[in-house]
Amino acid sequence: MDILQAAAALMAAVLPGLPGAGTGANMVDSGADGVRAARAAFNTAIAGGDAGAIAQILAEETVLVAGTNSAVIAGRAEQVAVWTADFADPGRLVYVRKTDKVMLSPLYPMAMETGTWRGAPAGNDTDWVGGAYSAKWRLIDGRWRIEAETYMTTGCGGALCDD
Repeated sequence: MDILQAAAALMAAVLPGLPGAGTGANMVDSGADGVRAARAAFNTAIAGGDAGAIAQILAEETVLVAGTNSAVIAGRAEQVAVWTADFADPGRLVYVRKTDKVMLSPLYPMAMETGTWRGAPAGNDTDWVGGAYSAKWRLIDGRWRIEAETYMTTGCGGALCDD
């Protein structure tokens, strides 16, 4: 058990009534691996066009700041609506987020994830857009949920690059 996990377990034991804290066992067992598993489930949902699965991973008041145009998508319902519309487009991009690091809060049932993202049409490695992201997660009722995500576009290829 590393120092952050130990501190999280201690906080969960000391502050069991904290909203969204879950149980002490969930804090330790879920840790960084739990965030990584939730991110993998989100990637699977994107690939499969499953907006319902995405909804289960988002906090009610989640906020997303898009990479290229910095559009703000506020709230689970709004984000699920955006994903649903995206999934209906046969030429849509399939996004994959790759976690580089997860840092657990030593004080509260939260985590910060950083990594890289890439979007490309299915079966097309030539046309792509990608960059860096950060995501803030909170353990709510024993499940990691995204409270906020910010994306920055840093590269592109093929038809997805501006001329």
